[in-house]
Amino acid sequence: MSTTSTTDLARFSINQMTVKQLSMPELAEECGRLGIGNVGLWREPVQSYGLEATAKLVRDAGLTVTTLCRGGFFTAIDPDERAKALDDNRRAVDEAAALGTDVLVLVSGGLPAGSRDLHGARERIADALGELGPYAEERGVKLAIEPLHPMYASDRCVVSTLAQALDLAERFPAQQVGVTVDTYHIWWDDTAPEQIARAGAGGRIHTFQLADWTTPLPEGVLTGRGQIGDGAIDMREWKGYVEAAGYTGAIEVELFNDGLWARDGREVLAETAARFVEHVIR
Repeated sequence: MSTTSTTDLARFSINQMTVKQLSMPELAEECGRLGIGNVGLWREPVQSYGLEATAKLVRDAGLTVTTLCRGGFFTAIDPDERAKALDDNRRAVDEAAALGTDVLVLVSGGLPAGSRDLHGARERIADALGELGPYAEERGVKLAIEPLHPMYASDRCVVSTLAQALDLAERFPAQQVGVTVDTYHIWWDDTAPEQIARAGAGGRIHTFQLADWTTPLPEGVLTGRGQIGDGAIDMREWKGYVEAAGYTGAIEVELFNDGLWARDGREVLAETAARFVEHVIR
């Protein structure tokens, strides 16, 4: 890290999940030590530490919260389950506003048990966005639909491509609903660059996230997000796409990786910042 300047890290945001072994105070302290000014937070550790305490901690540390993860899971058919999901998402919007971030990342939800109706599931997502969008806008928060790789379509997210995400988002004002561009989930899609341009033209790129694709994937696949530079994705290329589309905001590194989680979190944070500079900035 000795050759990494604060300028190099100006747009870098460390997503909390990358170094989930660090406590909230440890994360803030290490960000300060390394000159990292941006963090993406997750609801569960925020709730564990306390919403007000977290907001004060990041504010006192001079950190900008770039996103809050996550809302969503809108695809339930049962009316009571849908009502609970909407209530939880309203709380998520309130938490984002309290933390000072204007972006709530959404993982939309998979197929309900026994269902094979992708179209119906996507329409229920649209119904939920129609209810939540105005609520979020009133609180200064934008909803960012994150398309997930198709391998997650059955159980986690029936929105698999940027085109599908934008087809949903464009039903609503851009200040209410946009998209998350995450390299891990879309790098394989040769239509994605065109869809990034479409999203940028509509002002709908609400956050940009990085993770590399490495193989073989681990059992369960959720923890297969590789460290930047270890896999198949050209990070500079994707940075170029979003910048050509007009995006100038923070670039979040969000890694789910058992190997990284088993290491010292401070070491992983320093390594991730260095990899960001090496493979994204320089």
